[in-house]
Amino acid sequence: MHEYDLFIPLFYNDGRPIEATKFQALQKRLLEQFGGLTFFPQPNQGLWKMGAVVYRDEIVIYRVLATRPRIARKFLARLKEDLRKSFRQEEILIVERTVETI
Repeated sequence: MHEYDLFIPLFYNDGRPIEATKFQALQKRLLEQFGGLTFFPQPNQGLWKMGAVVYRDEIVIYRVLATRPRIARKFLARLKEDLRKSFRQEEILIVERTVETI
């Protein structure tokens, strides 16, 4: 089984909050594709450095599980591009892990 974490920003790059409807639409797409999801609504802070500049984002995390990673990756690649445009981001981080359930 594979687990995917989507790190989703809460704010546009200009500092304005991203509309709640965009998060609701994302949840709906994930639920339809994967049949379930876990949402970590507490804001987390992401930091990264490019050159001498440190960037900071406030993010939330969505987690989904998939038994067919090839299909999941294809879906998530399309979703990532949609989210980059809709959320007006340079990048959306999606992490994949192989996991086992008990």
